[in-house]
Amino acid sequence: MTDPSSLRIGDLVLYKNNQFIAFNKPATIPVQDDPQGDKSLHALGEIYTKGTLFLTHRIDRPASGIVLFAKTKSALAAVNEQFRERLIEKKYLAVVGNPPPEKSGTLRHYLRKDGRTNRTQASDQPAGGAQEAVLNYEWISSSENYHLLKIDLITGRHHQIRAQLAAIGCPIKGDVKYGFRRSNRDRSIHLHAWQLAFTHPVSQERVHLEAPPPDEVVWNALCTEIGN
Repeated sequence: MTDPSSLRIGDLVLYKNNQFIAFNKPATIPVQDDPQGDKSLHALGEIYTKGTLFLTHRIDRPASGIVLFAKTKSALAAVNEQFRERLIEKKYLAVVGNPPPEKSGTLRHYLRKDGRTNRTQASDQPAGGAQEAVLNYEWISSSENYHLLKIDLITGRHHQIRAQLAAIGCPIKGDVKYGFRRSNRDRSIHLHAWQLAFTHPVSQERVHLEAPPPDEVVWNALCTEIGN
């Protein structure tokens, strides 16, 4: 597990200007303060910037990758609107133990969160209170034991990628909550928020961010063939 006190937060910065700052979050660091009391990326970011930061989206604690913060309320509102209109592009990388049934495809499920277990159930059929969840996936590469998938996230639901991949028999490496056979030693899971694109509200330019995957044996072995 990554020790927040050992982090050099400046080394995690991917992008910054007067309106935004983005970090490449290490796995196991919480995005926001949580009941475990560990220092969050949000808190570390505010120490680094010496100012207030507004979270625009979240990624799960055991996952790694891009987290974007707004520095002003107007920048936050602009990005929130793009999220609502599904104008934000979000691509993830996931390492799974079983190959998917097809090399590429679209997954459409109906998700319901169980607040007691903090786990999301995926169903093929709509049910009361369930939210539709959609993603596109593409097989990228394989090793002897693992397979790398690229995920285009269309909707943004609680534990969406984890639940949907588990529903097709492809739980993410290390994700015992969703059926992988054993945990990673550091309690991470092999899910990485890889790319994020949005329109800058001031310049109106399209901003494309990319976070390198963790420097780790399995990621390194599988990520030699990733492209855009």
